[in-house]
Amino acid sequence: MSESKRDRSEKRGEDVALSESPDPVIGLDSDRAAAMLPEDLLQGDETIILLMKPSMWYVLLASLETLALIAVIGVVGWWAEQRFEMGWYNPKALAAMCGLLGAIRLFAQLVEWFGRTYVLTDRRVVRIMGVFRRQMFQCELGRLQHTNVIRTFRERVCGVGTISFATAGTGFPEAYWMMVRHPMAVHKKIIQAINRYQR
Repeated sequence: MSESKRDRSEKRGEDVALSESPDPVIGLDSDRAAAMLPEDLLQGDETIILLMKPSMWYVLLASLETLALIAVIGVVGWWAEQRFEMGWYNPKALAAMCGLLGAIRLFAQLVEWFGRTYVLTDRRVVRIMGVFRRQMFQCELGRLQHTNVIRTFRERVCGVGTISFATAGTGFPEAYWMMVRHPMAVHKKIIQAINRYQR
């Protein structure tokens, strides 16, 4: 086999390896992918390798501190009434108020989840976030200096993790893919794409 044919064969093999998508990767055809992305995001013959959203655990885990605070307020209110017998405590009303506040917090986080999309192409890494005010971070693969997988205790328990991205010339992450499923597999795909881009 000639060298040019072998190179083409190896390139096709790499393309297959990058596009094979065991769950966690959402392997979508171009039309469906384009429907999820801002208009004109893709450039020319740019190919989507990964297209994903945070795990649904993101809704709960990102709300935990607020939910815990609401629970503490409820418990303190109950304890104060039991301890000092002030006569103003209504357990049903307080429970209903805490439940309503918790539901509002979870709904707000769900709305934010809907606004988040993570994209890896054969040229760039992209993070889209926001519903009413859309923000987009994008960086060419060749400019990525560091990628890292961050897994807090609660993320490990739920089987998710966060991937950080830092570009050349910065000493800190500039963007995150928050709480994605199978973070090590996703990170491996990103590293493969970066290595392939830099050849």
